[in-house]
Amino acid sequence: MSLPPPSAPSRRTLALLAAAALALGWLLLDTGVGPGRWIEVNGHELYYETRGYGPPLLLLHGGGDSGAGSFSRQFDDFTAAHRLIAPDQIGQGRTPDVPGPLSYTAMMNDTIALLDQLRPGPVDVVGYSDGGILALMLAVRRPDLVRRLVVSGANLSPDGLTAKELAELRTAVARARGRSDPTLGDRLNTLWLHSPTPEEISPALLAGLDKPVLVMSGDRDAITLEHTLAIYRALPKAELCILPGTGHGTFGARPQWVNPIILDFLGRS
Repeated sequence: MSLPPPSAPSRRTLALLAAAALALGWLLLDTGVGPGRWIEVNGHELYYETRGYGPPLLLLHGGGDSGAGSFSRQFDDFTAAHRLIAPDQIGQGRTPDVPGPLSYTAMMNDTIALLDQLRPGPVDVVGYSDGGILALMLAVRRPDLVRRLVVSGANLSPDGLTAKELAELRTAVARARGRSDPTLGDRLNTLWLHSPTPEEISPALLAGLDKPVLVMSGDRDAITLEHTLAIYRALPKAELCILPGTGHGTFGARPQWVNPIILDFLGRS
């Protein structure tokens, strides 16, 4: 007899857990020694970590998390073959917040500025959730910066979220409306409910992306399977990997599957 799989945590739940873990992580890791670096991009400071040696691999984290948080179960395997670059986006991880709403376009522009300053050459990119959206946006606008991409749990519009996820977001945004000092969670919920926009990313934009892309998701993801398939079909050079019995947290829940699959994909010429 097989037991039914546990219910998958929602995108909002994962973000809240990540924020709690980050609060503890700051206390444990803020020693001034280690892989952390600071750089100025677009008028503000941005924190990023570098680890390992070899071809450059850019890691783009999920919403409300950090590079070190989203990919904690990938670092050991990935650093054996790659030089990792893992930035924390605006207001997330160790990167300070800036005034105004959160924006995928602003985060993409910060990521481009980081790569333009570091000049690592064309990088492979692995993006999880929000990071997957950023990876696709980056590659569409600056294909010169990218060699191969892996995206997991990405969506091209809020319509890609499951009905349950959308209902939770609408409720959370309605409750937060009118707060004079919105939390990071409030701002993330607003971002997810209204973005990405067609101007930021769309099937038509993906159709012009001439890069190999591995599209991943869990079969119980917060992004609908139909939407993931639409992303896969829009890309000229895409491969598809659907993980069975898996929710949105593919990298944290299934490292024994995703790590070798990703390394094999990135190891191709």
